[in-house]
Amino acid sequence: MTPKNTPSSQPVDMTEQFRQERVARIKAMGGNQPLQDTAKAFTVESTRAGYSYNFSWMGRPIIQYPQDMIALQEIVWEMRPDVIVETGIAHGGSLVFSASLLRLLGGDGFVVGVDIDIRAHNRAAIEAHPMAPHIRMIQGSSVDEAVADQVRKAIAGRSNPLVVLDSNHTHEHVLRELELYSPLVKKGGWLIVFDTVVEVMPSGFYPDRPWGIGDNPMTAVDAFLKTNDRFVVDEAMDAKLAVSMAPRGYLRCVKD
Repeated sequence: MTPKNTPSSQPVDMTEQFRQERVARIKAMGGNQPLQDTAKAFTVESTRAGYSYNFSWMGRPIIQYPQDMIALQEIVWEMRPDVIVETGIAHGGSLVFSASLLRLLGGDGFVVGVDIDIRAHNRAAIEAHPMAPHIRMIQGSSVDEAVADQVRKAIAGRSNPLVVLDSNHTHEHVLRELELYSPLVKKGGWLIVFDTVVEVMPSGFYPDRPWGIGDNPMTAVDAFLKTNDRFVVDEAMDAKLAVSMAPRGYLRCVKD
């Protein structure tokens, strides 16, 4: 009979076992080329079809892929931010999504949205939404120093900000956003840059946009990381999502 105090008799921590299995599975997915090729093909064709415009959150169009919404939910639960700063508002679905996550956490957390043009009908709908008490909006260019200063004042006293960049997708614009808003994120926090996927799309995919291959959020992230060692790309996030509008755009803050 095996003594009760031997390792073989200890109960198995099924939660930890599941976590370890998931880590191994995600790592394997990152090296699964057929999966990566299939994911890329889906990304190209679904983007061409306007897939991201199919979804809403609590009644507001969100214009995001569900995979990225789940990723943001996981990050918010892990990080427990007391404020979320988002550049780019559009219909306000992302603001409502973030606000609802903060409400679920409890406390007085809120989201600050910045957009160069907040359409009147969108503003009215956001302000009338049940999540409105957790939302503040600032109109102006996110790369305007005066606007960035408004954001800093709006979140003064907050200790754990999460930053999400999703406005103009040119290299110059995103790099400036990174310079302005990355200092808000503390060690252990996250900074998310959307539409880095532009860099891996087919040539000429965005003929009516000022961004494209060589000039987009991913090139801005790469340039930013060359001079800033506070952040690293979370490669496990890329591997596990497979389909995402933010490959190499999920950045962890690893230094004060």
